[in-house]
Amino acid sequence: MSTDSSNPELPQDDAAPEKPAAPEATIQEPEVPEVAAPAEPEVPAVEATEPTIASGLEIGSEAGETASEAEPIVNRNPVIRGKIDRYGVAWGTGRRKTAVARVRLKDGDGQVTINGRTLEEYFPILRDQKLIFGPLEAVGLKGKVDIIVNVKGGGPTGQTGAVVLGIARAIQVKNPELHPGLSSGGFLTRDSRMVERKKYGFKKARKSFQFSKR
Repeated sequence: MSTDSSNPELPQDDAAPEKPAAPEATIQEPEVPEVAAPAEPEVPAVEATEPTIASGLEIGSEAGETASEAEPIVNRNPVIRGKIDRYGVAWGTGRRKTAVARVRLKDGDGQVTINGRTLEEYFPILRDQKLIFGPLEAVGLKGKVDIIVNVKGGGPTGQTGAVVLGIARAIQVKNPELHPGLSSGGFLTRDSRMVERKKYGFKKARKSFQFSKR
């Protein structure tokens, strides 16, 4: 008998035993608490109110332009520099540069006397005469009042400015209601400009001596 040297058939399993699978790691996400949305505040109901001045204005409209236009401010209590003596004569003092003019004004027919001389004799320049009549023409009193002036100091230009200011102040004292006409014309403004003093090392206030190189 022949015997097979090969090993007898051993019972073989269908498949090798599988290793148990490792458990999968599960990541747990932290639970985020839900935040409740803030409740909207209740808006109170707007009641109908009476119309105001601002409610009637419209931006860029003609109504706003007319409202912005206001009346010019008028000084109701102006400062009066002068006096009226017991005879009813109005006095006014005017100054310009170094000239000082004492002016007396009273009702009359328009005569002007300056240092005992007529206006044409004392101020022969037509420009000075027109300046002196300026405040009278502004309020319509030219030819209705007599003016007596005593002026000293300064030159023709300074004395003319002093007389004009003195006449304007005398008119204001006599009739304060004429203040707006005098003020608008600038007759009540004192011109504060003065001659600048001479400086050391200069020929005049700013003029230098002639330069000599040798």
